[in-house]
Amino acid sequence: MMIRRLYSAFALSTLAFVAACGGSDDPHPAPPASIAQTATNANLTALVAAATKAGLVPTLSDATANLTVLAPSNAAFNSLATTLGFADATALVNALPAEALKSILQYHVLAGRVTAANVQSGPATRPTLYTFSGESAKLGVTTATGVGFTDAVLTRADVVTADVAASNGIVHVIDKVLVPPGVLNVVQMALANPDFTSLTGALKSRNLVGTLSGAGPFTVFAPTNAAFTAIAPTVASLTGPQLDTVLTYHVLGSQVLSTGIPFGTPVTTVAAPRQITITAGPAPSIASIADSTAAPSRIVAVDIRASNGVIHVINKVLIPSPL
Repeated sequence: MMIRRLYSAFALSTLAFVAACGGSDDPHPAPPASIAQTATNANLTALVAAATKAGLVPTLSDATANLTVLAPSNAAFNSLATTLGFADATALVNALPAEALKSILQYHVLAGRVTAANVQSGPATRPTLYTFSGESAKLGVTTATGVGFTDAVLTRADVVTADVAASNGIVHVIDKVLVPPGVLNVVQMALANPDFTSLTGALKSRNLVGTLSGAGPFTVFAPTNAAFTAIAPTVASLTGPQLDTVLTYHVLGSQVLSTGIPFGTPVTTVAAPRQITITAGPAPSIASIADSTAAPSRIVAVDIRASNGVIHVINKVLIPSPL
């Protein structure tokens, strides 16, 4: 049922775009509308609402602009909203500050007119108009199964309607809101990646969401769902305070990027006085962390940047001693 609803929504968006740009059988097609008007004509209401609050409508209406916009569908906005705990896209837009919405939307904009064919034949990353840490934040490009973009939280958005011409650029409709670095907090970044549902579920159950949503900064070594599944009996046997210890054992009370990991030096975790020691590998992304068990945890992805810290992905839940 959900698939049918999404399919219908995408089909309606496609028809709306065709109507907005003039049908191919029209002997006198209307000239292309601006990007902002095209989004309005296509009933991308969540995108338009976000752009309006962020003050970006003038930019997207500028006749002298030359932009490519990756436009999330309404379903995409609703999905992110419910994932982050909001009722719907409207509630999400109302809750987020204008500056946060501006950063998120700028992360969906590429300079120049970039067609789907350009993406498929082009580089593996694409710079966006969103600037983070002094440089343009980039999207990863994936083309093995259609045209897609990978965001800062390591999730993929697929293009579902490509190459919609606008008077001041091109629009591609995508099926997911792309999450930029440095805007959402570490908990929200984890919520935005479905491979961390076990972790975020555990954090919610122990009322640790508020703590990790605070100012920080934090470094979170985030086990994947598979990592939690591998020790499900152990987790089920833990008392509440013991689970608190396990979860906070994955957190440092400072931001440590991959370039600053103190390899070989014990580091005190939030579950003080318990410490972890990270052993260097050929690259930071294949370094390992030793705990009280025989098998170390491997770091499989690094530097997921949040507004209050950083996340590094690990493939095993760390078990401290003592619990």
